[in-house]
Amino acid sequence: MSHNASSALPQSRVWAVGALCRAVADALDARFNPVVVRGEISGFSRASSGHCYFSLKDEAGQLRCAMFRRAASLLDFAPREGDQVEARGRLAVYEPRGDLQLVVESLSRAGQGALFEQFLQRKARLEGLGLFDSARKRPLPVIPRAIGLVTSPGAAALHDVATALRRRVPHIPVVLAPALVQGAAAPADLIRALRSLYELADPQLDVILLVRGGGSIEDLWAFNDEQLAHTIVQSPVPVVCGVGHETDFTIADFCADVRAPTPTAAAELVSASRETWLGALDLIEGRLSDALTQRLDTLAQRLDRATARLGRPSGMIARQQMACAHLAQRLHQGALSRMADRSLAHERLQERLARALDQSLARQVQALHHAKTRLQLLDPALVLQRGYALLSDKEGRALSSIAQLEAGAEISARLADGQAQLKVLAKEQSRDGPTHEGGQ
Repeated sequence: MSHNASSALPQSRVWAVGALCRAVADALDARFNPVVVRGEISGFSRASSGHCYFSLKDEAGQLRCAMFRRAASLLDFAPREGDQVEARGRLAVYEPRGDLQLVVESLSRAGQGALFEQFLQRKARLEGLGLFDSARKRPLPVIPRAIGLVTSPGAAALHDVATALRRRVPHIPVVLAPALVQGAAAPADLIRALRSLYELADPQLDVILLVRGGGSIEDLWAFNDEQLAHTIVQSPVPVVCGVGHETDFTIADFCADVRAPTPTAAAELVSASRETWLGALDLIEGRLSDALTQRLDTLAQRLDRATARLGRPSGMIARQQMACAHLAQRLHQGALSRMADRSLAHERLQERLARALDQSLARQVQALHHAKTRLQLLDPALVLQRGYALLSDKEGRALSSIAQLEAGAEISARLADGQAQLKVLAKEQSRDGPTHEGGQ
């Protein structure tokens, strides 16, 4: 082939080794995962870290496997060389060596694979019906008024959830709907318990927890029931499903509004800690203080503009003082009434806010008193007390120039303690500027 012909061919992409490994891993994840593999254990070893490493093999091939400490701690049997097992996990690429490996999330003796295959088929069918759509899932309430709980009265999950809720939100009531969580009768019992809570939901309940502890796929099979899945999506309030351990997945997990890895985690998702709310209260305190300061500053500016336009603002100052005091009292009472039912931390917030309010109000009142004093010094009545008079004609127009007077005109003179009627006998223009000659 000629050089020109070869240069016309499209050039292949040149991959970096690490990038190609990551691309292969992404392709495996999208195409196969999650996956269940059946085979014979070979070369099983447990490292000091608790992680387990082995291979699964059959007559046609062999696959490296890694089972990390968390998943290995949930094993209900001791894997041995030659055991026929079914491994559930995710295919991945170990990038430092470019090796294909199965990250095992659960391991069971051969025979449980049929249940998992049934699980996958049911999951695919319900997903096709839209039961898992994220668009229909609702956010959890920030502060629920009451919490519904479905679990077995004798299960450890009930103790875990109750302990978490008592520690974090002891003031929120919890309504328990007891139900079987294992066995052939469990699905119908779980449906009954959920529907009993649906009758109490909104406005009495804001969220429902559906929980149980860990176990084998058979132990958790009740939560893969198809009718239970339809019942969960019919809930009028958000449902949090906390079934099994972190690596356990059931159909109920996919149908719920939120999936929690454990029952305790489910309780924590609907109960914000005390520290979180104290931090929020501190933030509210700062915003209230800033808003109050800005409001008082705005009122002070309005008062300054009003006093600048008035000749004798004593009455206006009094009204502004009363308005400011009334507003401050309403703000003070409002802040106190909102915080009255809080805990000791809330009471401290009230005291701090009240002190800030009183101090700010005192500063504003003092500023008003100073303004009143300055304005009173400008009162025209004080000028009249020094011997001056305010002259006006018959129509009440102020006279300030000799040019406005005529001999024989009758004028009015306002003095500090009264008013006199005068008559102009003559007028004379001052050489240094306008002067007033009075009459009698």
